[in-house]
Formats: sequence, C-alpha cells, structure tokens
Amino acid sequence: MRVVSTVAELRTARRDFPRLGFVPTMGFLHEGHLSLVRAAKARMGAAACSIFVNPTQFAPTDDLARYPRDLERDLRLLEEAGCDLVFTPSEADIYPDGFASRIEVDGVTAPLEGAVRPGHFSGVATVVAKLFNLVQPDAAWFGQKDAQQCAVLRRMTRDLDFPVEIIVGETVREPDGLAMSSRNVYLAADERVAALCLIRALRAAQAGFDAGYRSAELLRGLMQAELEAEPLARPDYVSIADPDTLAELDTVDERGAVASLAVRIGQTRLIDNLLLGEARQKWLR
Repeated sequence: MRVVSTVAELRTARRDFPRLGFVPTMGFLHEGHLSLVRAAKARMGAAACSIFVNPTQFAPTDDLARYPRDLERDLRLLEEAGCDLVFTPSEADIYPDGFASRIEVDGVTAPLEGAVRPGHFSGVATVVAKLFNLVQPDAAWFGQKDAQQCAVLRRMTRDLDFPVEIIVGETVREPDGLAMSSRNVYLAADERVAALCLIRALRAAQAGFDAGYRSAELLRGLMQAELEAEPLARPDYVSIADPDTLAELDTVDERGAVASLAVRIGQTRLIDNLLLGEARQKWLR
C-alpha cells in the first residue's frame, strides 16, 4: 500500500493504476468504510482512499475539533482491506492560500441536512470535486447512510460531466442494528442504548410500507412515535422523501421513498435511513 500526502506525490502514484476505484473519507474508519474499499478493489482491480477531515463542511457550531482521528489505525485497517493507494493531504494541500471557489448544488441540498446545516453540502461538493480532479478515479464509492450526500454528489457528477461512476454501498450495521458511524464513539453507555431508537423508527416505517401503507404522513407518524418513546432522543427531522429530489412526499408511489431521520442523543447527532420499495433497487449496486 502506498501512502502519499502531497498533490505532486499523488499525481505520480496515480500513473501506476490503469483503473482505480476511490473511497473518500474523513478517517476514523469502521467496517462501513472498509466494505466500500473492498468493493472498489474487487470491481476495479485497485482501490484508493483519501483521509481528510474537511473543515468546509462543518458549521461553526459543529464538532470539527472534536472529530475523532487516528491515522495510524486507519492506515493499518486500509492495508488489511487491500487498499492500494492512500491520500492524506493537509488542509493547505486542499485549500491553499487564496482558495476562493465553491460548488453549489441547488434543489437536492435544500431539505433535511441542508436545512439544518447551511453550507454543509457546498463544502462536501467542493472537496469531492477537488478530490475527483486529483485522484482521477473511474468510479467512487459512498455509503448509503449519508443518503442525501449520495444524491448531491450524483447530481454534481452528472451536471459537471465528471467521468466518474458514483456507486452507493449498503449501510453496514452493528449486530443490534445501529448504523456504523465514526461519531458512535461519542455515545455514553446509556446513550448507546438510546440510539437504537433510530433503527426502530426506520423499521416501523418499513413495516408500515410492507403492510401496504402509502401515506407518507402515516409513515412519518410511525417513525415519530418510536422516537417519542425514547426520553434521550431529540429529533431534528423525520422524513419520507422522493428518492431523486429528497423532497417530502404526500404519497409513496411505485418509485418508493427514502425514509430518513436525524436525532440528537445527548451531545451526539446521528443520521440513518432505509430505502423503501423500488428506491432500494435504484440506489444500491
């Protein structure tokens, strides 16, 4: 496994790979990230990963300084997963003095995370666009847990004609159903138990959909009831949304829906989602 930290080193190393799959990350890796690396390796023959905690996607009230970091551990896990190339740039490499450009993706960024975290998706789109230009991957893998991010990056890639295929990997979960996340490390023991209300809420919506309910308001109500039963849960939003635009639905049609939510458990903010109906076949590969 080759580890590079500068743009010049990356461009030199990239020449060694005729085809390359790419997994952008902010580090503190877990099995969700590693499953994407293994999928990229299996499909493309070689996999690259970036580790960069991107400051432009954090709001002033977010946890940038607190975000967990352990580069040595991450590199060990990536090598075990078969990663071929790792890019570990500094902030100055990505945003040199005088950097003044940003990418804005309209529409799909407006609801959900975009409404709660203004500017977040501009930061995500900008850094991913820059990483695509630097790494020059043939395909890039992202996790379903960040469903809105996946939708935003698919739109950006189409609109700007990046020659990169966007592939979404299914959310990897703990045995009890909690979606794996770097932020799970923040949870105290009682909060870790309380966090299971997210998957209970999503499964309630899934059960309602499977039983034939198509009213989005009813499905949102099933989710909300599960969250209200957990005293430590403070929801930011509960959503049954269009799988393409992520706009809230009145009725779920044959295209299915994205059931998603963001919940604060103590000081930790968690997100999760399930894909209902045909949305699952469309999103996941």
